Amino acid sequence: MAIEDDVLVIGGGLAGATAALAAAERDGQVRLVTYKQSTLRHASGLIDVLGYTPDGEGPVVDPFDALAALPDGHPYERVGVEAVREALSFFDDVAGDSYAGGHTDANALVPTHGGTVKPTARYPASTAAGLASDDRDTLLVGFGTLPDFEAPLAAAHLEAAGAPFAARGVTLSFPGIVRDDAKVTRYAHLLDRDDTVATGDGEAGAREALAAAVEPHLEDETRVGFPAILGDEHAAAVRADLADALGVEVFEVPMGPPSLPGIRLEELLYDALEEAGVRTTSGVPVIDFETDDGGDRIDHVVVDRNGTEIPYRAEQYVLATGGLVGKGVRSERERVFEPIFDCHVPHATDRYDWFVDDVFGDHPYARFGLVPDRDLRPLDAGENPEYSNLRAAGAVLGGYDFAAEKSGGGVSLATGYVAGTRAGEEGSE
Repeated sequence: MAIEDDVLVIGGGLAGATAALAAAERDGQVRLVTYKQSTLRHASGLIDVLGYTPDGEGPVVDPFDALAALPDGHPYERVGVEAVREALSFFDDVAGDSYAGGHTDANALVPTHGGTVKPTARYPASTAAGLASDDRDTLLVGFGTLPDFEAPLAAAHLEAAGAPFAARGVTLSFPGIVRDDAKVTRYAHLLDRDDTVATGDGEAGAREALAAAVEPHLEDETRVGFPAILGDEHAAAVRADLADALGVEVFEVPMGPPSLPGIRLEELLYDALEEAGVRTTSGVPVIDFETDDGGDRIDHVVVDRNGTEIPYRAEQYVLATGGLVGKGVRSERERVFEPIFDCHVPHATDRYDWFVDDVFGDHPYARFGLVPDRDLRPLDAGENPEYSNLRAAGAVLGGYDFAAEKSGGGVSLATGYVAGTRAGEEGSE
């Protein structure tokens, strides 16, 4: 027998989790199914709304001022500016004190591990003391066993970019870790547990030992930035202990994958899903579907659970499987397609028109994805809804280049919120 719900969300990233949470607010029975671990743990944990315009202008100071000028078909144009605001407010309620930035419409400028500055709308509380708009002098600390963050190079890049503060970088040995390229979770767990580690003077807790290693390198700086490894379950306590020991503010610099801020965001969202009563089923790919007799509604999807095909039926469906990177959109030599429902993905017939010669150019493939109506229902080649009870959210949508615009998190939030709300309203009727 089919497993039945009011709303079924396919995909477990930011868009899918947001859609499921929004649908659950409508008092229906909601299920989220996901095949693999979400891409959140590979993301920076930052929530970007719009850092640069599609024409490359920026960094954008106030993303809401720029949203109205976006071209037809952009996901933000589909849902409207007010929906973006509502989605951010929804996220603020879910994230609570874990995230900052909700006090203003303006983008914050967050330094990243390469020494670049990223305009973003919401950022983990762990990064708040490190904003580039703050003029306090800064010491950046890197570790020899963590080559992904070269603190002296990052500091030099910040100063070259015109940051309004003096920045220095030092590379130290991390107490208790001697293996090169150790996983970021190893550093975090060591600090979480405050394990006893060997020091030059004997032994000490990991937090005390780390502070003691950094303290001799402080000069006139009033804040210290570390790579984003400062704990997981007890990250706030780790930062507080380091700040107390050093007598300065402590912040984290977002890192590339795997990303502890991304892992923390994933944990935050999935805790919220559990609290909201959303049923989460992981490790099960959707491999097929059936329509009703009329062919305009999805009757059920079929998932593969360890070789057994199980039907899942719902009144409403939300597709949030990601774009080309997440394989929610697939490409072959002759075509580009959406692999679950075979929804229409506009693209040139000649594959050589999918890209341009300049590696840093404006590549058409970056905007490949589904074309939705204003209700976020994917449209076929004739501009009619593929299925009346299917909506799409996040990177599976086309019409924008999230990497160039720095808009991925915001689009996932806004479209996930709208798709989940509409699906929840209709699914619980």
